[in-house]
Amino acid sequence: MNAFTQKPGRRDAQKDATRARILETARDHFERHGFEAASVRAIAADAGVAAGTVLLHFEDKRALLHAALFDDLAATAAEAVRDEEPGTLEERLHRLAAAFFGYYARRPALSKTLLRESLFADPPWQARFAEQVAVAHGRVAALFEAARARGEVAEGADAALFGVAFFSFYYFALIAWVQGAHPAPVALLDRLVAQHLCGLRPADHPGRSR
Repeated sequence: MNAFTQKPGRRDAQKDATRARILETARDHFERHGFEAASVRAIAADAGVAAGTVLLHFEDKRALLHAALFDDLAATAAEAVRDEEPGTLEERLHRLAAAFFGYYARRPALSKTLLRESLFADPPWQARFAEQVAVAHGRVAALFEAARARGEVAEGADAALFGVAFFSFYYFALIAWVQGAHPAPVALLDRLVAQHLCGLRPADHPGRSR
């Protein structure tokens, strides 16, 4: 049986499996060798396919990098936003951030490339990465709104604006970690969020700044 006589479902499954194998191999090469030194030919050889097969799935090495990062982050984001464990706003934001930074810590060299490439990617990846951020921002805003309903933050506090502030802190902590300026980015983010929330508490809240 060849590719022309196989049923479509089986061909699609094989194609997906090949793509997944190429991506996992690419992540390993980018982590060990860096983006510039990694080669499509070497990635193909370790994935057990021809270089042409890699380029059939991905336009070039940069597209391969973007796909590898996008799929990895998409899986991390999907798991993080499904977290329904109860807790205060600060506790839930901590878990959300810890999920992403846990991914970065598992692949520190790749994370440096991730920061550069996801922030300054060309279309269509620019829009895809922006969509991931938008989904995470929506999750942060939803957590804030739930906290407001519980009386943790003031009634007039803006959930969307808080989401922007959270991601400002998040990217500051991420850059500080990537540059080696701070060894504990999640703890830094926690402190930044806690200080920001002091001004957003209800007047009678014990954590309200005076």
